[in-house]
Formats: sequence, C-alpha cells, structure tokens
Amino acid sequence: MSPSKTARILFAAALGLGFAAGPAAAQELIFRKSTTFKMLTPNDKLATYAIDDPLVDGVVCHYTVPEKGGVSGMFGVAEELSDVSIACRQYGPIKISGKFSQGDVVFSERRSLVFKRMQIVRGCDAKRNVLVYMVYSDKLIDGSPKNSTSAVAIQPWGATNEVVRCGDFAKD
Repeated sequence: MSPSKTARILFAAALGLGFAAGPAAAQELIFRKSTTFKMLTPNDKLATYAIDDPLVDGVVCHYTVPEKGGVSGMFGVAEELSDVSIACRQYGPIKISGKFSQGDVVFSERRSLVFKRMQIVRGCDAKRNVLVYMVYSDKLIDGSPKNSTSAVAIQPWGATNEVVRCGDFAKD
C-alpha cells in the first residue's frame, strides 16, 4: 500500500473515530426509542438528551435528535438528519454567571463526519425577561432551515422573590 493511501485511510479513520466516540460530556442521554427495525444492524432511533446551560444555573434544555441505524450508523459515519426539537425549562433559582451575546452557542455537536453541525444558541428577550433557546443545524454547502425554539420565562423560585433580569447580562 502506498504511503499516501495509508495516510488517507488513517485520516478517514481518525475523523470517523472522532465522530463515533459519542456525545460530548456536556449532554446526558435520557432515553432512546427505536423508530424502525433492522434485522442485522442497529435500528434507527430518536434520542432525547439533557444539557444544562453552562452560563445559566437553573435552566435545562431537553432536545431530541434522530440517530441513524444500519451499517453507516453502526460505524458512526452516517450523516444524521437535521430534524431536532428542543424544550427548555427553569428547574430551580436562575443565576446567570456572566455576560453573553445574543445567539451565543450553548452546545454544539457534529451531525456528519465533516460538514454538518447541530447547535443550541441562547438569547435574551429583555423586554419580557425571557431566555430564548434555538436549536438548528448548519451544513457548509446547502445550509438547513430546520430549527426549533424554546423560551424560559425567568420566575422567582422557592422562598426568595428575587428575579434575575437577563437584560442585565445580555450584550448588544
């Protein structure tokens, strides 16, 4: 085998291993549900994950993504669909630990070997004191209009009546 062919194979394997290594540490698998049956390879599934906003304590986002089965899914080389849904909720007192820009990335994950990413971004509707989260996938060549949005109205929690104003932390 020629050295250039060996290098190409090793490069492709490295890309594949990076993608197949699994979800980033910031997300937590809640459950998976099979959507199709495949006899000898893994089924197609819907997987629901939770992520905590790294800058905003007291907010969790749950998102559901399709996961391809079959041979390409088994080896981690399938280009995943762009269909993603999201729901974010306040689960405790909200504390924002720093300034953020509108549209800052909260979480990002590859959805293909090279060209497609799924991203969750955060914004602030200062007038209504609502944190807004949007999930979308982008693709280098074609792009993708598929997206989903969820909003978290910041409310008092527990014995304290203090309410954080997201507008105090959002940069213009």
